[in-house]
Amino acid sequence: MESEMRSIGEMARDSGLGVSALRFYDRAGVLVPVRVDPASGYRWYGPGQLDEARVLALLRRAGMPLADVRLVLAAWSGADTGLVRKLLQAHLGRLEAGLSDARTGFSTLRALLDQRENPMTTPLRTAPLHLSVPAPALAAALDAVRFAVGTDPELPMLGGVLFDVEGDALNTVATDRYRMAVARAATTGHDGTGARFLVPTPLTDAMRALLDGEQTARLALDGDRVTLEAGDRQVAGRHLDHEFPDYRRLVQLPRGRRALVDAPAFREALATGPVHEQDGSPAVLSVLDITDDGTATVCKDTEPGQGRIAVNRDFLLQALTAVPHTHLVLESTSPTAPLAIRHPDDEHTFSLLMPVRLED
Repeated sequence: MESEMRSIGEMARDSGLGVSALRFYDRAGVLVPVRVDPASGYRWYGPGQLDEARVLALLRRAGMPLADVRLVLAAWSGADTGLVRKLLQAHLGRLEAGLSDARTGFSTLRALLDQRENPMTTPLRTAPLHLSVPAPALAAALDAVRFAVGTDPELPMLGGVLFDVEGDALNTVATDRYRMAVARAATTGHDGTGARFLVPTPLTDAMRALLDGEQTARLALDGDRVTLEAGDRQVAGRHLDHEFPDYRRLVQLPRGRRALVDAPAFREALATGPVHEQDGSPAVLSVLDITDDGTATVCKDTEPGQGRIAVNRDFLLQALTAVPHTHLVLESTSPTAPLAIRHPDDEHTFSLLMPVRLED
């Protein structure tokens, strides 16, 4: 009866499967609703399907392959449970073998780390330096990367902005693992000796608050103390005693499809356009299609395509807003490679955004 039917939302609530997962399993022919409204496309599930959905939720959390899931559900209601037990045992064996392999691999990695000085735990060694940088340029460099600073207390080496002085340039870098941003400001007044130091987030924000004029700012590093002067104001503090990852290795990407976009218009298209909510992911995703002819669009569906890439929508909006330019370049090599957001006239200011793998 209609009153005994469950809507897709009710089925999601009662089964532990998200709405997007239920839609996926419907398309895959694994858990097909009893009725689909021909006008609205809304799905309705019968009373007997709740138990199947709960079993499916358990198998999903255990990471069982879809082919085996089909067989388990097909045999679940039968009198002979032999096939189900064998499939469960086989998957458990794969998980245990995978865990054993992972433990062995991590033991090897720890041994390698023990055999060398680990730069991730060694304090940065920097020579004292003094340099000058135009306040607007430093402000722009900090604004371009601030959104990507990490906040995970388990990863303190990501909890600030890297100041990387090389030659007559100051690179600012930040990453939280899921995105990375890099910017550059020209400097004067130092001997060209390189230095790298990690400025904690509160000190970074205090520095940025000083940079509200057109004057030249003076940056100094002495031991573990960092000082920024702008006009008659000054802020100082200690840099973090951690080594930042080698960001240069992380930004070496092959050239991919490029699309020049009107940044305000594309931000509006993202903010108001279609989104994809994936079960198990707290993020709202946008699926982009970057074509060979240099266009980028926000897609309504998630069908695979050579130029399609799914990303965290809020992260992409932040990246587009961090660099206040009318036009930006979106570049994608593949659906599994980072999406690059670049300034068309400044190769040193860009951000990378890790893609999100869509459900098969």
